[in-house]
Amino acid sequence: MATEIKAPTFPESVAEGTVAAWHKKPGDSVERDELIVEIETDKVVLEVVAPEAGTLTDVMAEEGDTVQSEQVLGKIGEGSASGDSGKKEEAESKPSEDKPASSGNGGGKKHDVKAPSFPESIQEGTVATWHKKVGEAVKRDDVLADIETDKVVLEVVAPADGALAEIKAEEGSQVESEAILAVFAEGAGGDSSGDGGSDSAPAKADSGSDDGADEKVGDKILAPAARKMVAEHDLDVAKIEGTGKGGRILKEDVQKAVKDGSAKKAAKSAAPAKAAAAPAAEGERIEKRVPMSRLRQTIAKRLVQAQQTAAMLTTYNEVDMTEIMALRAQYKETFLKAHDIKLGFMGFFVKAASEALKRYPDVNASIDGTDIVYHGYQDIGVAVSTDRGLVVPVLRDTDSMKIADVERTIVDFGKRGRDGKLGMDDMIGGTFTITNGGTFGSLMSTPIINPPQTAILGMHKIQDRPMAINGKVEIRPMMYLALSYDHRMIDGKDAVQFLVTLKELLEDPARLLLDI
Repeated sequence: MATEIKAPTFPESVAEGTVAAWHKKPGDSVERDELIVEIETDKVVLEVVAPEAGTLTDVMAEEGDTVQSEQVLGKIGEGSASGDSGKKEEAESKPSEDKPASSGNGGGKKHDVKAPSFPESIQEGTVATWHKKVGEAVKRDDVLADIETDKVVLEVVAPADGALAEIKAEEGSQVESEAILAVFAEGAGGDSSGDGGSDSAPAKADSGSDDGADEKVGDKILAPAARKMVAEHDLDVAKIEGTGKGGRILKEDVQKAVKDGSAKKAAKSAAPAKAAAAPAAEGERIEKRVPMSRLRQTIAKRLVQAQQTAAMLTTYNEVDMTEIMALRAQYKETFLKAHDIKLGFMGFFVKAASEALKRYPDVNASIDGTDIVYHGYQDIGVAVSTDRGLVVPVLRDTDSMKIADVERTIVDFGKRGRDGKLGMDDMIGGTFTITNGGTFGSLMSTPIINPPQTAILGMHKIQDRPMAINGKVEIRPMMYLALSYDHRMIDGKDAVQFLVTLKELLEDPARLLLDI
């Protein structure tokens, strides 16, 4: 009896995914829990493993296809494909009977060497380095070439023992996902000096930077993507430490230098700067058009969908942060020693929101078709910014969490988000969301609801402003709060009162301890 291979259950904030790569082909034997296929969403890459041991019999969603939550991707039959694969291996072990060896390099069966399958947020890559020359003997899984994308450097390995018969994509050339990079011959190898064309490709790759490959600046060698970023940020190449092969400067090295501010050029006088700027104004006004990444397309679709399907309205208030800031200043050292974590502001907001959600359950509810789902718990999602985009991991049962637990978990979410290690379980569910644009300097904004939730709280920058306190003007640290809510579910009165309750709890933190 065939066993179905299904896509994972996507969280509410993920509508669909893309089949990124099949690691098995029909007829291949698989073991239980062995990785079969990867599904890429706009948030994370999900691994789908074999539910049972057997043979992959059907692939029902090809690479690049868009799939829904729990959609059937393929089927596994009983038994194994060892018989068929044995015949296949036997056939491949006798290439001279199936296909004549190439007279040019003496190799056996030939394979196309392809670029890896890029995730949906990466459109193309650059052939950064060929580690092997045409005719040079290599072992199975030896690194043949590096493909550099805007996010990572991918290695292309040899499919078998043999040698490169032909290089089709020179260093510096742009390639798309699964583009053919070279032709590989099994069993080939040795001295390629007798082949007149064998050394031509490497010679061209080493000829300099005229073909868009690596460029040498002083004693530093820059990869193409690194060269572009150096120019954009006007950096001093001599101050950048390269971590690539032979000290080669990669894009990641430039990104680190930009972040550290360690490679800025020495300041110039105002007059030369003005003179240098004049030719740019007179010259060509350059525009660059690039296709929107799949990640950005998915984010755009989700944002538009939220605005089209919800009767979204935003109400504002402001909170005086004096008491919280005083409390934080008084206990931050003691808190750090006791819990080994810094005391921030988010812990107070999460705890205050948990209490306010209990008092106004409509704000903590979800809409499912024509049904309203009231949640008897508070699972609060916290927006985290990563290099790939915004993700919203969820704090579970926040009402029972201590402020130290909240702060520790948020720090962990941030670290794992930046490292790309957040799992789907971290983002499934959520009854309410908090986003803090104030960390980037936002004074006021209108956050967009994260469906199927019915409300989202926006925090903003703390700014000193003159306030009327007991008939006197005082300078107070103030923060604007924004609550966007679905008016189909939440009445304006409840939304305003929820925000007022939040304000009262934050302006007098003792209320959180006394439950009043």
